[in-house]
Amino acid sequence: MYATVKVDLEDQVAWVTLNRPEKKNAMNPQLNSDMVEVLTSLESDPNTRVLAITGAGDSWSAGMDLREYFRALDNDPSASMKARWATRTWTHFKLKMFPKPTIAAVNGWCFGGAFTPLISCDFAIAADSATFGLSEVNWGIFPGGLVSRDLAEAMNYRDALYYTLTGKNFSAERAREVGLINEVVPKDKLHDSVMELANDLKKLNPQVLRAAKEALRTCWHMDYEQADEYLRAKGDQLRFRDTERGREQGMAQFLDEKRFRPGLQPYHRD
Repeated sequence: MYATVKVDLEDQVAWVTLNRPEKKNAMNPQLNSDMVEVLTSLESDPNTRVLAITGAGDSWSAGMDLREYFRALDNDPSASMKARWATRTWTHFKLKMFPKPTIAAVNGWCFGGAFTPLISCDFAIAADSATFGLSEVNWGIFPGGLVSRDLAEAMNYRDALYYTLTGKNFSAERAREVGLINEVVPKDKLHDSVMELANDLKKLNPQVLRAAKEALRTCWHMDYEQADEYLRAKGDQLRFRDTERGREQGMAQFLDEKRFRPGLQPYHRD
């Protein structure tokens, strides 16, 4: 049980709900601390194959709680540093490299600091009624934390600059056009769409999914020589880590047994 987060397990999908609907699920120190604990628990939970993050009420998250996260900690540097590290730990480090696939189920408002966990998720599906915005310039600051860095990775330069400097809101369909999310669905279909994607992911070898995710996330900013060395080592690590022996199964089913077509389906996980 957590003060600001709900966790529900549905068919090996852990639904994590940011649960401060009266504050539009704005992230306060308690929520950030709760999320560190939640992700730490679920990353090693054998019953969790996929993680989905959504919000209670009509918001995914309105970003940082200005009163509790900033104003209340102005004169308490120790508590302020603790809150900052908890925020960075769950929204970036733990979520970005979570060992299982992660899906942002954006059910409503997504603003400011919420862009970091949004971009840290592997996939993002949004309700057609969701609204996105970087409104920081309207009250005298720029997108802080890691938001500006994340925008540079997830959006092209012109779009990131436009929405950062104007503070204008944009729709879910526009978020899809600029590459911030994968898919837009009717709000009443959001849960089912997330479960459909999760079920596709559950058919695949979890160790291969983890290695593929870590490889892409890590080599993104390497030069070609570094990436070549890293990816060859990563492939060796996967063969050692994968007790399912997926590579051998896939090769045998395709080349010898003729019962697997890799461009059309995953190998049969016997």
